[in-house]
Amino acid sequence: MEFRDLKTQYMHNKDTIDSAIYNVIMKGQFIGGEVVERLEERLARYVGVKHCITCANGTDALLLALMSWNIGEGDAVFVPDFTFFSTAEVVPWVKATPIFVDVELDTFNISVSSLEDAILRVVKEGKLVPKVIVAVDLFGQPAQFEQIRKIAQKYNMLLLEDGAQGFGGSIGERKACSFGDIATTSFFPAKPLGCYGDGGAIFTNNDEWAALIRSYKVHGKGENKYDNVRIGMNSRLDTLQAAILIEKHAIFEKYELKQVNQVADWYNVGLKNVNLRRPFVLNGYESSWAQYTICLASKEVRDGLQKVLGEHNIPSMVYYSKPLHKQKAFKDCNVQDRSKNGQYRNTDELCVKVLSLPIHPYMEEREVQSVVKVITDYLHQWI
Repeated sequence: MEFRDLKTQYMHNKDTIDSAIYNVIMKGQFIGGEVVERLEERLARYVGVKHCITCANGTDALLLALMSWNIGEGDAVFVPDFTFFSTAEVVPWVKATPIFVDVELDTFNISVSSLEDAILRVVKEGKLVPKVIVAVDLFGQPAQFEQIRKIAQKYNMLLLEDGAQGFGGSIGERKACSFGDIATTSFFPAKPLGCYGDGGAIFTNNDEWAALIRSYKVHGKGENKYDNVRIGMNSRLDTLQAAILIEKHAIFEKYELKQVNQVADWYNVGLKNVNLRRPFVLNGYESSWAQYTICLASKEVRDGLQKVLGEHNIPSMVYYSKPLHKQKAFKDCNVQDRSKNGQYRNTDELCVKVLSLPIHPYMEEREVQSVVKVITDYLHQWI
């Protein structure tokens, strides 16, 4: 059993993917060009925004967003404490300060009440200026953007949506990556929409920011690549990956998103009466299920279950074992003292209790049932 079965996905779509790769090789254009432009147009249309700018990876996408806003020293950027490192890693790169915010136990996404509390603390301290809220669509479900947007407007802040895991998710009729002033995603192979290497994209309706990002991502270019008008970086999605993503997005839109939600439903039914907390999707929301993450009663139960699953050749993963506020890399960012008074209570609990199970669009019901049986049998001993 595979955790995220990219081999089966390829075999189901081998002819179209091979043809896309072949066409790029035969044309001999491997950086930029019509294929990349076609992908950007397709993704912008799918998400429902004016601009999609591809780049080398999801981390660069976040960095480019902050660069386009001129975020820097003295600015506070608010980031959920329970997420992948890169979401906050880009903040010190621009010399701003990350302020970590607790998350909700049920959705795993940023807590709206904790967010406002954190903003008020920073305002009261008077050392930093609140500038950006980064809301992550963790495990596939969009954050609570209606409430987050109100807070951003209340404190005159920008909203950056980190949709690295959320691409394809939605709130009502609106797609993930359309909720931020700028949104980003990642095409890392295991993501809901992944390529065969690294890749990322930035989404926005703002013409000025889009133009800046297009410049920054190619060495700060002006009229052409030899006209450099600002200090930028080298962050381009190569043409082979763009061609692969065009074909993979077609199947993602046609049936993969529907199928992965079916797999999640099988899990939900099978685990309904089991002593654990299943993933919770808010009413009117749809997840793209980057992960199917359960929450156990304790670290001992979680670690024991992971061991037993491994003995049955069932892969599982812990996302994330250490909260951001405890990461050594941020020790010089003045964040460690903010862990007092239970400010990260939910994150600390999740880090020791969560376990992600295999999920992908090509998973069969019998495979889900086999995972559920191992979990059920194991947990009986804890009743």
